[in-house]
Amino acid sequence: MQIPEGLLYNDEHEWIQRKDGSVVRVGVSDYAQDQLGDVVYVELPADGSTVAKNDLLVEIESTKSVGEVYAPFAGTIVAINQAVSDSPELVNTDPYGDGWLVEIDIAGDFSEVGLLDAAAYKDLTE
Repeated sequence: MQIPEGLLYNDEHEWIQRKDGSVVRVGVSDYAQDQLGDVVYVELPADGSTVAKNDLLVEIESTKSVGEVYAPFAGTIVAINQAVSDSPELVNTDPYGDGWLVEIDIAGDFSEVGLLDAAAYKDLTE
């Protein structure tokens, strides 16, 4: 299982990458995509929509179940990865690269409270 350094993780098996300024990129971890099985559909939010922390952000349907991704921060959706809507299998084949889901311009200050580094996330998933 891949757990790249330099990303932050939460106990919902999402990864967070800080981008420029107050923007973060969000996706699901390799562990999460493995638990889901073959992803067949990804429902993304509207670009420009606002979300509160812990709002439903993305629904991921697989051959096994439906997974839900919740907003790790409040803010505005500034980018969606249309490629995962067109090719949902990207969540399985490249969860940390082409399989990213959304970018959020967070409202307020970035806080790592409740987030895990790669080592702590590895401990959580073992």
